[in-house]
Amino acid sequence: MAATTSPARVSRHGFLAAAALAVGGLAGVGAGLRALGALASASPAGAAPIDLGPLSAFPEGQFVVATFLSDPQAGEVSRRSAYVRNNGLAGKVPSFTILSSRCTHVGCPTQPNGPLFTRRLRVVDGASGEVSLLPTLPAAGFGCPCHGSQFDAEGNRTAGPAPRALDRYDFSIRNGRLWLGGLYSVSRVDGVGARARIRRFGRHGAGEPVDGPESLLYPSDPLASG
Repeated sequence: MAATTSPARVSRHGFLAAAALAVGGLAGVGAGLRALGALASASPAGAAPIDLGPLSAFPEGQFVVATFLSDPQAGEVSRRSAYVRNNGLAGKVPSFTILSSRCTHVGCPTQPNGPLFTRRLRVVDGASGEVSLLPTLPAAGFGCPCHGSQFDAEGNRTAGPAPRALDRYDFSIRNGRLWLGGLYSVSRVDGVGARARIRRFGRHGAGEPVDGPESLLYPSDPLASG
């Protein structure tokens, strides 16, 4: 007759020790995946700044859809659009909100949820080539026609599968002209215009969250807050 054995009893101390090891292992896996993701998403330095035209082309408090070639040498394949709003002065410094038009879900182009004033289209010849400027009134923000993601006028996600707010562009002012800089990613914006507080991160790809538990599977590089 075969001998029988009863299940071993695990002490509370032993259980906690095992749980700690398991959590540590998961954290290590997460860190490893983030490192691999960072290597996979590494890219060369940002493209050259784009001359969007004189400041007078951007009325204060109004959004303008700016369409430009992000790489003039590549031609039409590099054509992009950005939503540009002149916020007026932040102290003594000009303030602009410049949102990427690309949805952060899979990269489809979004569109303003409001009228485009097509009769007021302006074409500016800048140092980076031709730029078209189309005034718009996105009273309800911006929407993605592909999968239904919605964003408010500051770029915050309000509905749909997008994992974060719309990406934003850095900018600079040179000799009275607005120059577009590199892209960065945003988790959330609190406040409006020149007074907005931006939770800013290094640029992430489409579909990648920048905070929360899901972000452990993607590279994360917070740059600044404020």
